[in-house]
Amino acid sequence: MKKILQKPIVRKALAVIIAFFIFIIVMNYIVMPWYVSSPELNVPKVLGLTESDAVNILKDKGLTPIVSDTTYDENFPRGTILYQRPNAGETVKEGRRIYLFISGGEPVVQVPVLKGKSLIDARFALERIGLFLGRIDSITSNYPKNVIFDQQFAVGTPLKKGDSVGVSFSIGPTIGSITVPNLIGKSLVEAEQILADSTLRVGKINFQPSISLLPNTILDQYPSQGDKIDSGSSVDLFVTKPAETNNQNSNMGN
Repeated sequence: MKKILQKPIVRKALAVIIAFFIFIIVMNYIVMPWYVSSPELNVPKVLGLTESDAVNILKDKGLTPIVSDTTYDENFPRGTILYQRPNAGETVKEGRRIYLFISGGEPVVQVPVLKGKSLIDARFALERIGLFLGRIDSITSNYPKNVIFDQQFAVGTPLKKGDSVGVSFSIGPTIGSITVPNLIGKSLVEAEQILADSTLRVGKINFQPSISLLPNTILDQYPSQGDKIDSGSSVDLFVTKPAETNNQNSNMGN
């Protein structure tokens, strides 16, 4: 018998059995009597109260409030209790946990991406999440025709369901709507940037020698400053280049 008790597996089994009996004794003679004898309380109603008021009331009653979750509900103001568990009026033991669910107020949704969409697609994207297409500004622009290029609210902005979102809608460039800028005296690099900013582009470049102006200086342009042309049209430029000197000519002759 002594040899059997010295085996590790037997000793472990005995330790488990002893621990189990100790647990049973503690539960039967300490925990359960305390639980049975603890006072019983009626759960107070805290629905509609603010979180702080509800917590204070439950603590004063000897209960343990637990803030569990936030749920959107337009019938309860934001930050108030919309649900409690156990319910009001139930009989529980002192110290019982009371779970509280907080109202987030009216439901909100995030504004989706509308840029680059057609009006039909934008309306569908908004109505699918409970929003509506608001004011539509039809604007001449260099963006593709019949495409939204700007929206009233940035992507991800939280809005209440039922709110509307306005958009700017491109009807394309108006014929002859771009005024040709003045390029004379500018460098070729400057002229290219100015034209790009005006949604125009450099056309044919005609180089002409000059001894008084720096190379790549704009001498003339066509169309002229102030003329009206279409977006994307080109402007021809007359640009300086270094003039050949007499010394260069004589060296070439030798």
